[in-house]
Amino acid sequence: MDQIAALPYRIDASGRVEVMLITSRERRRWIVPKGNPMVGLAGHEAAAQEAWEEAGLRGVPCAAAIGQFNYLKRRRSGAVRRLTVQVFPLAVVEQLEDWPERSERQTRWFSPALAARSVEEPELQRIIAAFRGPDVTRGIAGNILPAIRRTTRERFPMLAWFQSLMPKQGRFFELFEAHAATLVAGAGALARLLHNDGPIDERITEIHAHEHEADDITRDVLQDVRRVFVTPFDRSAITDLIGVMDDAIDQMNGTATSIQLFGLSDFAPQMRDMSGIIVEAARITAEAIPLLRNLSANAGRLHELTARLIQIEGHADDIHDDGIRALYKIATEANDPMAFVVGREIYSHLEKVVDRFEDVANEIQGLVIDHA
Repeated sequence: MDQIAALPYRIDASGRVEVMLITSRERRRWIVPKGNPMVGLAGHEAAAQEAWEEAGLRGVPCAAAIGQFNYLKRRRSGAVRRLTVQVFPLAVVEQLEDWPERSERQTRWFSPALAARSVEEPELQRIIAAFRGPDVTRGIAGNILPAIRRTTRERFPMLAWFQSLMPKQGRFFELFEAHAATLVAGAGALARLLHNDGPIDERITEIHAHEHEADDITRDVLQDVRRVFVTPFDRSAITDLIGVMDDAIDQMNGTATSIQLFGLSDFAPQMRDMSGIIVEAARITAEAIPLLRNLSANAGRLHELTARLIQIEGHADDIHDDGIRALYKIATEANDPMAFVVGREIYSHLEKVVDRFEDVANEIQGLVIDHA
C-alpha cells in the first residue's frame, strides 16, 4: 500500500452521519486526510495521526480498512505516479482548537452524499457514498400500512371491531433502532475508556447506564412478543435478534466491570484496536437495523453490511491473538502470571463483544433469506 487515509465521521443525536473533508494545500480541492505510512505505526494509527496533523481531529480509528482508492500524484519535477490509498474509518471524538496544518487547510463536515460528490477520485466517491448511518426516515411499511388499515376499517366495519380487540402490531422496529443507538453509545464510551479519554470512573458509569437502557428496551421487545397478535417476523427471529444485540452491550458492560474490579488504568494497543473494531461494528449495526423495515428493497445493502461485520470480526480475531501473545511475553518476562490472567479476561470480553456483532450479522442474513 502506497499511502493511508482516514475517513473521519461523527453521528449526531438524530443518528445522521457526517464525514469531514479537508482541502489540499496546492489545488484547494476537497480530499480526506492522508499521507505516507509511518515507521512504527500500523496503517490505522498512521491514518489517525494524519487526521490530527491535517485537521486537528482526535478519535477512535478502526483497524480494518473500509476500502482503497487510486489517484495520480504529480511531483514538482512534473512526473506523475499512480498511488493506492487504504482508507480507515475514524470515529471523531473532538476537533482541537489548534493543529500543525491549521493555517494551510480548510475543514468542513458534509453529508456522505455531498462529500462523495465533492471529491474527485471515483473509487473514493463510492467509499464515501456507501458510508452511511441509520436511516432516520420511516420505512415504506411505516407509511403505507396505516393507510391500508384505515381503508380496511372503512370497508369492513366488523373486521375493524375485531381488530380493535386485538393488541396492535407493536413497536418492534422502533425498539430495535433504539437498542442499536445504545450499542453505538456504549461502543463509543468503551473506546474512550480504553484510550484513556477522560476519567475512567465516568466512562465506566456511562457504559453501565447504556447497558441498563438496553436492558429496558429488550424487556419491552419481549413483552411485545408475548402480547402482540401480529409480528413483522417470526417471534423466534425477533427474540434471537434482540438477544444477540443485548449480549453485545452486556459484554461491553462486562469489560467495564472487569476493568473496575481489577483497577486497570493502562491498556495495550491491541485492546484499543479491538475497541475501534467494536465502534465500527456498532455503526454498521445502527445502519442495518432500520433497513429491516423493508427487507426486499434493502436486501442488497444488508448483504454488504453483514459481510462487512463478518470481515471485521475476522480482523478482530487476529488482533486478539496478537494481543494475547504480546501479553504472555510481557507477563512471562516480568514473572507476573496474574497480569496475564487479568489481561486475558479483558481480551475475552472484547472478543465476545465482536462475536456478538457477528451473531447480529447472521441473524439479519437469516431474516433476508426468509423474508426478502
